[in-house]
Amino acid sequence: MNKEIIEKLGRHLLDAQENRREVSKITTEHPELTVEQAYDIQEQIVRSKLEQGLRIIGPKMGLTSQAKMKQMNVDDPIYGYVFDNMVVTGQDISLSDYIHPKVEAEIAFVLGQDIQGPGITGAQVLAATEYVIPALEIIDSRYENFQFTLPDVIADNASSSGVIFGNVIKRPEQLELDLLGVTLSINGKIKDLGAGAAVVGHPAHSVAMLANMLARKGLKLRAGEIILTGGITGAILLSEGDSVSARFDGLGSVDFTVGA
Repeated sequence: MNKEIIEKLGRHLLDAQENRREVSKITTEHPELTVEQAYDIQEQIVRSKLEQGLRIIGPKMGLTSQAKMKQMNVDDPIYGYVFDNMVVTGQDISLSDYIHPKVEAEIAFVLGQDIQGPGITGAQVLAATEYVIPALEIIDSRYENFQFTLPDVIADNASSSGVIFGNVIKRPEQLELDLLGVTLSINGKIKDLGAGAAVVGHPAHSVAMLANMLARKGLKLRAGEIILTGGITGAILLSEGDSVSARFDGLGSVDFTVGA
């Protein structure tokens, strides 16, 4: 796949996001798409957003549960990027801003110092982390019916769309992050629950894997970045009028409602 096609596909997915419309997955017309080429398309989207004046707040991890990795037949999770215009600052979102959004509960890491792979461990991540915060990530695939292959979702910036952060911050040593329990409720009913260990055994392991994956491209994690480590709960489809609440042991809650 040449550079011209990669740039064209990047523009295609960016247009779908900006105009909030579903498109067919890329592999329908390009079944030969590889993971490496998919990241090239993702990088094209990232460059375009940066040229628009948007700012990266940090990377995010996806497919961080062992079950999801097995389902997609991969050894590593995937990653994408969250931009400043994806951060929800109030307690409401508008359904019209998305295509078919889903929500999942995560723990976010804020780094106090740079992390450069390869060979990074979870212990090194914890030592470099300034604090952790609770988050609800909104994922919103641009593909029809949320149907895609692994290269498709990578190219689509790992379905990045929105994030709502909680107000409680804690040092990582104050919590047992692998045992930290989370419940995700919609309209007062628990839809899913889990613990930090659902994220590749420990959320810090997710950040370590990310650092080592980025090192293959000569990149590193930077101090001040907010890193979404992956869903502790499953992703729940949102509807107009939903009241969403996630409760994190030791980290408080994150809440929002869904408007039209």
